[in-house]
Amino acid sequence: MIGRQVIKSGRKWESKEELLEFMEQNWNKEEYGDFFFGRPTSGSVAEYICLPATRRFMVIVYPKKEKVVLTVCDAPEGLQSRLVQSIPHQGRIITSAITLAELGSYEKERKGPAEEVLQGYTAYMKELLGVR
Repeated sequence: MIGRQVIKSGRKWESKEELLEFMEQNWNKEEYGDFFFGRPTSGSVAEYICLPATRRFMVIVYPKKEKVVLTVCDAPEGLQSRLVQSIPHQGRIITSAITLAELGSYEKERKGPAEEVLQGYTAYMKELLGVR
């Protein structure tokens, strides 16, 4: 399990809002699901772009200089149903992740379905950024 992906975008991001605007203009929400910008948990000090992964996990996205970072993190209880409802059921990323997540343990979910979703989002983000 990696749990974190870093994409060298070749573009300097001035802010999270700039990356958010890029995603709003280019992200295929029908195939890859919706996202929101905010604090992943009430204890979070910063806001991130948040993507659904599994019932217990989400992927946060943020810029770091000339890179885009995607990381698996816990989905707080209050966001779980909101995130799960926006998971694309017929998209390229998730095939049986929801079923597997419901059957497996916390660690199995993180190392399996959540990691699969992270890899899918990473591949799609690379495509959007024109990175190989």
